[in-house]
Amino acid sequence: MIKSLNLHANSNKIAIIDNLAEFSYQDLLSKVDELCQYLKENGVNSNQIIAIYGKYSFDNIALFIALYLNQNTIAMIPNIEHTKSYLDSSNAHKLITLDRKIIDLKTPNPINNKLKNKNGLILFSSATLGKPKAILHDLSRLINSHKDKKERNLRVLLFLLFDHIGGINSLLAGLISGSTLVIAKDFTPQNICKSIEKFKVNILPTTPSFLNLLLISKEYQNYDLSSLRLITYGTERMNQNLLKRLKSTFKNLKFIQTFGTSETGILRTISKSSSSTRFKLDPNEYKIVDGRLFLRSDTMFLGYLNHDENINQWFDSGDLVDIDKDGFLQILGRSKELINVAGNKLLACEVETCIMELEQISDVIVYSKPSLITGEMVVCDVVSTLNKDETKALIKSHCKAKLERYKVPVKINLVNKINLTNRFKKDRKLR
Repeated sequence: MIKSLNLHANSNKIAIIDNLAEFSYQDLLSKVDELCQYLKENGVNSNQIIAIYGKYSFDNIALFIALYLNQNTIAMIPNIEHTKSYLDSSNAHKLITLDRKIIDLKTPNPINNKLKNKNGLILFSSATLGKPKAILHDLSRLINSHKDKKERNLRVLLFLLFDHIGGINSLLAGLISGSTLVIAKDFTPQNICKSIEKFKVNILPTTPSFLNLLLISKEYQNYDLSSLRLITYGTERMNQNLLKRLKSTFKNLKFIQTFGTSETGILRTISKSSSSTRFKLDPNEYKIVDGRLFLRSDTMFLGYLNHDENINQWFDSGDLVDIDKDGFLQILGRSKELINVAGNKLLACEVETCIMELEQISDVIVYSKPSLITGEMVVCDVVSTLNKDETKALIKSHCKAKLERYKVPVKINLVNKINLTNRFKKDRKLR
């Protein structure tokens, strides 16, 4: 990994900015060496599964690299609150806390065969019921997917979390290209804008929901963001009308859609344009069956730990897509978010796109509620500049003119904000 990361070659360049402190690639290399010795002295053996918390810091990034060099499988724990559940799912042998305490754990099952002779990485599903699924990757494979990265003097803000496949992708791509990684501690629009200005950030990998939050807050007007060249967005569907607003506000910025899943890793994409939500994938990495997108990639996961599902050559992404005559894909929505109104099926995202055409609406989420007459009915929560009655009348009138009758929201709720998950995606859990 040290060779792949090119740490020696970039020794004098700034690798990481953490809490105003700057650390060079040589500092990172020295810290990795120190932690490798610490692991050996404290009985962390190769081939063991070691759990760490998915929190970005200079020390934690160095620990991540040291565990890889020590030939451990690294289990990324998303949060302290549900540590036990994640540890149970991962079968970790030890937990290394944020203050570097090493805790021995009782491991109920032997090491999974999928881990033999592998530098593993375990990420977790965001399942809300029961034990989260432990998604096992070959970390060497993820690293090698970036081996052709050209050296760049860019500054990248680490927005996507360390325990997320997008965050891992940002970290590896940044280190391998010799970029400077800026660690965000507070994910408010104000603090992100402040970090971009202070540290002259060039690239912001983020989510559509955060970008909308940024527009609503207008914090971008209070800071110098001229260093920013590129915004990459992913993890959830981008609303075409939101992208239009972003391009109108940030005229000189390039926007690129990223795409992937926790199971397949991040796939290489080609955006049709900065103002389009359409993108291309390698034709060998996808197929469409009944409008549903299936994926395979060189960074495909090895399987789920302690789950018996057969891992097919193709992974069902759950995304519904269409493809244009030039081979560009567009995400229409998630199959699990289909709403069935008296036998007529619709996607929540279609209704959201329609409502976001209205300049008085700054945010919206559409979902279903049970109906005695139609089985399900369409409901939406909106953030609006108008009062309740005006908002309802405007949305009803607009949707009736643009959509089939069964797609028009029956109930419209005026709210102060749309709730987001800790990964800055719209919270679409059952209401």
